[in-house]
Amino acid sequence: MENDSLQTSLAWLRDILQGKIGHGFDTRVLQGLRVIHAEKGFMRFDFVVPKSVSDIDGNWNVGALASLVDLLGAVTIFSFANRVVTSVDFSVSYYSTAKIQEHVEIESKVSANKGNLVHVVVEVKRKGNGEVIAVGKLWMASNKLSVAQVSNL
Repeated sequence: MENDSLQTSLAWLRDILQGKIGHGFDTRVLQGLRVIHAEKGFMRFDFVVPKSVSDIDGNWNVGALASLVDLLGAVTIFSFANRVVTSVDFSVSYYSTAKIQEHVEIESKVSANKGNLVHVVVEVKRKGNGEVIAVGKLWMASNKLSVAQVSNL
């Protein structure tokens, strides 16, 4: 059963990346994302910041970065809890900017499970020197929607 939730979460992410589900913005925000490692409640990603998410100065738009954190947090929690979740508390601390075409590493890890509430931390680091770019912390609650129902939203 554990493997089912992991495989379902990865399939859900793949469908978002391919534009089969979600909104066009989700696909743009995650464009080029690669899963490096995935297990129940923990995922590591490789990402080159695409031009489509730049701000006027050529930096990674903070809203696009926040959306990426929210999406990857939900996928990671699904791999852990085998249920669709909704963000109920969301914060992102920005420590540095990242330029377009910059290579980053992202780690997403479930850090607390309180039944219907699950906490995940998503950390974005510069590849190479490991400098922290942003850290997202999310509490997410179970909802009654299935993956199929969410996919049709």
